[in-house]
Amino acid sequence: MDILQINKLDNVAVALTDLTKGKIIQIDKHDIILKENIPAGHKIALKNINKDEQIIKYSFSIGHATDDIVAGSHVHTHNLKTNLGKILNYSYKPTKISNLPKIENCTFKGYQRENGDVGIRNNLWIVPTVNCVTSTVRYLEKIGKELIKNYPNIDDCIGITHPYGCSQIGKDYQMTQKILADIVNHPNAGAVLVLGLGCENSRIEVLKDYIGEVNPDRVKFLQVQDVENEQEEAEKLMNELMAYAATFKREKVNAKELIIGMKCGGSDGLSGITANPTVGLFSDMLVSKGGTTILTEVPEMFGAETILMNRCANKELFEKTVHLINDFKKYFIKNGQEIYENPSPGNKDGGITTLEDKSLGCTQKSGSSLVKGVLAYAEPVNTKGLNLLSAPGNDLVAATACAASGAQMVLFTTGRGTPFASPVPTVKIATNSRLAGNKGNWIDFNAGRIVTDDLPLEDAAKELFQLVLDVASGKKVKAEIAGFHDLAIFKQGVTL
Repeated sequence: MDILQINKLDNVAVALTDLTKGKIIQIDKHDIILKENIPAGHKIALKNINKDEQIIKYSFSIGHATDDIVAGSHVHTHNLKTNLGKILNYSYKPTKISNLPKIENCTFKGYQRENGDVGIRNNLWIVPTVNCVTSTVRYLEKIGKELIKNYPNIDDCIGITHPYGCSQIGKDYQMTQKILADIVNHPNAGAVLVLGLGCENSRIEVLKDYIGEVNPDRVKFLQVQDVENEQEEAEKLMNELMAYAATFKREKVNAKELIIGMKCGGSDGLSGITANPTVGLFSDMLVSKGGTTILTEVPEMFGAETILMNRCANKELFEKTVHLINDFKKYFIKNGQEIYENPSPGNKDGGITTLEDKSLGCTQKSGSSLVKGVLAYAEPVNTKGLNLLSAPGNDLVAATACAASGAQMVLFTTGRGTPFASPVPTVKIATNSRLAGNKGNWIDFNAGRIVTDDLPLEDAAKELFQLVLDVASGKKVKAEIAGFHDLAIFKQGVTL
């Protein structure tokens, strides 16, 4: 198969492989001669399209034609423009949800925490209050990786570094505190050493207010300006923390305890055809088992937001979703930026033209479940089912936000590839087989087989579900094997 018309209402199709000028393609028994070369992932006009006529993909408009377009022509940035750019009013039109896919009872081997939470890793995390102690954290991480050899059941020692914690004020400062507190309380950490400097505005005593009550055996604090040799003091505390963490063992846990973040980055024209629908069907499967998924990157909902709004379980959630969308648009406007300043250059190279095009593909990750929760940035998830989370599209920031809200794992779909990882296991899912073949050291799952090998979508989703259970039970993803782990916080304010 050379092309795919995603929906019968579409007036464009997507090239599934590189196509050459003069090639004849067939749609509904009609032959169309390609007027130019069409790269894989890019769009082809299936009919003559007049200037200002809507371009339809996924059965929705992705923008309008800026010139007359002849059937068989390349449809992209040179002749297609977004319709976006305004704050809109919305009305609630609930969508009837069909039955979710059923799967057999399933479990994984995780760590039951004392407070009832479940982790999929039993790590020692070293969390700095401020970037000034980043080098010390990295040194202690190396020490910790040696120390864990003396303790059973501990998966790793990880320094969760970041560039903030001082010279911040107002909401920007508060968001840093909330994210760091969420990380300290995360169930993937069997134990946590919080490392402060002593003169920063994000002092340990301030952060404690955000963290709340903790088990002193699980969380310990060290302010390095207060001791003569911080490395020796930290090593003593790390040994105590590891002794506590080592008391946890993996045990059988129902899959309903899983909280999975869903994110895409470096998307291409196949993202909405292969990887994102696979994750969406996975999400429906997990939700049907009583589990939880988190969809974020709000600016990449613009143009597809009504699909999510109409799947809200009630009017209150609909109103929260309206605020989720419009508040982010106001953030763009306040900073003098165009709401539609997206997709990225890499997205465009891969065949995505407008933000609507990108968003309609992006939201495929949500599957067809009802929206059961809408979360503010840094807010922990408290409702099972599909949740929407406020965060920008930036890969590291959005993936960190998922982890901070409680995701034990992040599924990251990509058409271009990236080596990054979040604080939790980050499963890289390729949209195309070319990427999976070229970057085997990055990619954990190849959804491109849906196109190259005619793998049924349902089979791909079942395979992905099993991979998630395996990772939750201890299988390391490629980024973990490489030792990659990143944390990024949404910077929104003044730096002093």
